[in-house]
Amino acid sequence: MIERTTVRLPRELLTRAKRKAVAEHRTLTSLIEEGLRLVVSDNQKKSKAQRVLPRYSDAVGGPLPGIDIADSAALQEMEDLEYVERMKHFK
Repeated sequence: MIERTTVRLPRELLTRAKRKAVAEHRTLTSLIEEGLRLVVSDNQKKSKAQRVLPRYSDAVGGPLPGIDIADSAALQEMEDLEYVERMKHFK
C-alpha cells in the first residue's frame, strides 16, 4: 500500500534532488524512496556513497584547466553529473 505524506526539506536540498531526478530521468518520489531504503537498510556499509572530489592534477599542482574551485555551484553540478554516470554503471 502506498501512502502520501508531507516532508519539509531545505530549499537547496530539494532543488538538488529535483535536478538529480531529472538528470536520471526519474521521479522525485523514486529518488526519495531509494534514499530512504538505503538509510534504513541493514547493510549500512553498502549504503554510504563515497564522495567524489573535483578532478585534481598533480602535474600542474592544481585543478585541471577549466575547473574554477571558487564556483561552488559548478563544482556541485560536476559532482551531480559524475554521480549520475556512476549510477548508470551501478544498475
